[in-house]
Amino acid sequence: MSRPFGTAAELERRRRQAVEAVRQGESPETVARVVGVNRVSVYRWLALARQPDGLAAKLNRGPAPRLSQQQLLRLDGFLRQGAQAHGWPNRLWTCSRIAELIRRHFGVSLHHDHVGRMLRERLHWTPQKPRRRARERDELFINLWKRFEFPRLVAAARKRGDHLVFLDESGFMLTPTVRRTWAPRGSKPVLDCWDRHDRLSAISALTVSPQTRQVNLAFDLLPDNTNVRGEHVVEFLRQLRRMLGGGFTVLWDGSNVHWKSKAVRAYLADHPEIHSETLPAYAPELNPDELVWGWSKYGQLSNLAAENTQSLRDHVSGELSHLRDRPDLLQSFMDKSELSIAA
Repeated sequence: MSRPFGTAAELERRRRQAVEAVRQGESPETVARVVGVNRVSVYRWLALARQPDGLAAKLNRGPAPRLSQQQLLRLDGFLRQGAQAHGWPNRLWTCSRIAELIRRHFGVSLHHDHVGRMLRERLHWTPQKPRRRARERDELFINLWKRFEFPRLVAAARKRGDHLVFLDESGFMLTPTVRRTWAPRGSKPVLDCWDRHDRLSAISALTVSPQTRQVNLAFDLLPDNTNVRGEHVVEFLRQLRRMLGGGFTVLWDGSNVHWKSKAVRAYLADHPEIHSETLPAYAPELNPDELVWGWSKYGQLSNLAAENTQSLRDHVSGELSHLRDRPDLLQSFMDKSELSIAA
């Protein structure tokens, strides 16, 4: 007879029930036939029942790990150096690369699937999508700006009673931003959508109160298929001025619609109570308003196959309005930028 199926706990319960049935007067042969095992197994269980915990489930520990704990710690150190330090063209690790690294240093050959399980279970590493970073970045300048220039800007704005305003633009396409979803194995899901370039351009800003440090969100959606121009930025600055009740300090990137636009330059010249500052180049992580687009476009609205631009507009407006009512999320965007506005 084949070994009965079941978990260790289920098999233990079966053994105990068989032993109890024999004690109640059933013959071992009858019990073996009912349980579906050889009668020799029943006699063995009866012998084991006379020992303390003789019928208890035995933990199946599986094969011994191929790498010791000390080797695993060494491997973790190697991995934290990045793949480039070990001869590969970039810092990123794949299971195949890690398997090769293990073979080189420890003489152990592992299948790449086993490497993935080991990384999760023993090193607590997870597969993650890399964040792209521009080679043109000036890391020294960015660090100095965060450490010295930004605190100076905050202090000057606080002295004037200005709100801090982090402003940025983005766009939403009728063609959806596709992200992973769940489906049965071997059955790839299909998302029916328009293959058109209809779009919505949007402007938003995170505003920080000079007194309470409370973070708020303002946004505007432009007409369909309209690129953001200096005139649109000026109108948004007007809206902010009315909403905030006076001057403010706006921080934005070096986009042409900010600094090269005649309309924007003229408006700022006519309103000296509005101070503008440029964020360091190629450092989008310093603008917390970038996370507004990340949360909405790549999170809440991913896989949205809108029927038309009006439906897309309704969804975008709805999600941004919902976000505006979530001060905890807005504050988390500020925290993520690592820009301190504390007193």
